[in-house]
Amino acid sequence: MSRTTTADTAYQMYIGGQWTDGETDKRFTAYSPSTGEAIGSLPEGSRKDVRQAVAAAHAAAPAWARRTPFDRAEVLERVAGIISARRDELAHMLTLDQGKPLQAEAYTEVDDIVNYFRMSAGDARRIEGIMPASVDPNKRVYIQRVPRGVVGLITPWNWPYEMPVEVLAPALASGNTVVWIPAPTTSACAVKLAECIVEADLPPGVFNMVTGQGDVVGDEVAGHPQVSTVAFIGSIATGHKVAQRAAGKELLLEMGGNGPMVILDDADLDKAVTAALIGCFLCAGQSCSAGELILVQETVREEFVTRLKRAIEAEVRLGNPFDAATTVGPLNNEATAVKMDRHIADAVARGATVVTGGKRAAGFQTSLYYEPTMLDHVTPEMQVADEESFGPIIPICTIRDEQQALDMVNRTEYGLLASVFTRDLRRGLRFAESVRSGWVNINESNNWWELHLPFGGGAGSHSGIGRVGGRFIFDRLTELKTIIVDLS
Repeated sequence: MSRTTTADTAYQMYIGGQWTDGETDKRFTAYSPSTGEAIGSLPEGSRKDVRQAVAAAHAAAPAWARRTPFDRAEVLERVAGIISARRDELAHMLTLDQGKPLQAEAYTEVDDIVNYFRMSAGDARRIEGIMPASVDPNKRVYIQRVPRGVVGLITPWNWPYEMPVEVLAPALASGNTVVWIPAPTTSACAVKLAECIVEADLPPGVFNMVTGQGDVVGDEVAGHPQVSTVAFIGSIATGHKVAQRAAGKELLLEMGGNGPMVILDDADLDKAVTAALIGCFLCAGQSCSAGELILVQETVREEFVTRLKRAIEAEVRLGNPFDAATTVGPLNNEATAVKMDRHIADAVARGATVVTGGKRAAGFQTSLYYEPTMLDHVTPEMQVADEESFGPIIPICTIRDEQQALDMVNRTEYGLLASVFTRDLRRGLRFAESVRSGWVNINESNNWWELHLPFGGGAGSHSGIGRVGGRFIFDRLTELKTIIVDLS
């Protein structure tokens, strides 16, 4: 495989232990959002390519499942070592293909996936069963955790290394085989990550990657009868389509959120301002947990807005993502930029005011650079408050009290992650225990999460099913097998 990033670089997908162009000669071009330049081309996979990948994964599954957890852990440790050795290359490709600032974010994402593989290796060694009692004294009961088989993995473009690996590493660790469908707009990144996995010398068919369009290759893997588990990370609308296609299979869905961040009247405003910058501008706001609905109690709203505007002007730097001073890079794709345009226009038309930013930035090589934006006087019926903007935006909505904030948050379709700022721990815990959300931070940014902790949507919301994070994901990637032995 070529490791250059020129326009004529022809990347391949990986099926059954072989790099391949697929069944057709159809290809699509990868463009850098930061420069607009072509950085290579990739195979546009077909349904037949997916079927071949699933067949390879299905054939490899029994032998991989029989390997001891210690053997599988050793392979994952090798992957982690290869990623570490290629850290610079992976980080640069992430910045080139996705648009993340190199120093501020790209290296961190690469380091995170090293930790994911090592954590999954450790978790693999600790997968345990139980021996409950039997009603018959002559019988012994063994309950084991066993792999489910082939995992179909469909992943997004906002965290093109971390989102796949949070499923891929524990799936391999627990004895499953994988067919990975990466997002088209960051498939060059996906190839670089796949190279590291392939370099670790997994048996053929254990890991497969098919590039192409989601409505073809993603749809095929979700509905394939030999895929036992479907893991999807992405938008709510697409997640619902995947769930319908995968009916009857084990599902792991991590979908959208609007990251409500509640600032109560006794909050440490300096801490809340810092948290808002991270919560709203990390990954240019293109995070499922991003703070996209900032609810500020009316008695402190004016002061909070003033301090936040000053902090944006002093600390946030939109620019070339390869520049060490840059903290916010371009959006990844035009569809996301158009949504930002639409949400801001709708909010202003309905009475919101632009405090700072509010439009695409001029003077860059592409039109995907968006000014870090703050809107004030946002109300719940505005699109920016009701939908997931997925861009560098801070919508400020005024609330009377804690109860109003709770009511507003629980009325939305989202339930992924929320945060609340207060000096009174009782208020913070009361909110955390009452809000419909899978994760709640008290006095911490929406974008704070830890790799080993369970992350996913709250019940009753549209933000997902199941949990990623450390050993908790094994509930979806393994199943319980009961074995009874009659000793009589």
